[in-house]
Amino acid sequence: MTAQRGDPISTETRINDRIRVPEVRLVGPNGEQVGIVRIEDALRLAQEAELDLVEVAAQARPPVCKLMDYGKFKYESAQKARESRRNQQLTVIKEQKLRPKIDTHDYETKKRNVVRFLEGGNKVKVTIMFRGREQSRPELGYRLLQRLAEDVQELGTVEAAPKQDGRNMTMVLAPTKKPAKRPAAQQAPAEAEPQA
Repeated sequence: MTAQRGDPISTETRINDRIRVPEVRLVGPNGEQVGIVRIEDALRLAQEAELDLVEVAAQARPPVCKLMDYGKFKYESAQKARESRRNQQLTVIKEQKLRPKIDTHDYETKKRNVVRFLEGGNKVKVTIMFRGREQSRPELGYRLLQRLAEDVQELGTVEAAPKQDGRNMTMVLAPTKKPAKRPAAQQAPAEAEPQA
């Protein structure tokens, strides 16, 4: 199968003998610009420094190559990718459905669910479902959503205000950010200073 125009030839980084161009723009191991050199000279410099010649910008004319330890480079880039995945936070939207003429006990149960979701760090989409003649009284749903927002205001804030959507009225609550807790080792010296 032949490569079609515009398709990437290879996504893998080319190093040392895999770089097949007559000349490259060479960057030294400490980031200094060496200049445009023949590929043979660049490979010889890499061998003398006991480093790899790594292509860092294949699209440039001529391609940019850097002298570096490729194994260390791959390890550090894998560490950075792992760290960025760890720092990503997956937001989940939970849904809680209510009716405009909800009983007090049922309301308290639904409110406890919303509180539990917010404490778990999840967003909550609260939906009021209107049926029949209830659709002519959207203010009942609006007041119920406002009451719920006030009841859970210490745990969550209104991210999307109540809005009518056909037979439903929806509102989105987002958890409030909790202050980051410092480890006990950092707190101990700070507490010891005022006594001195």
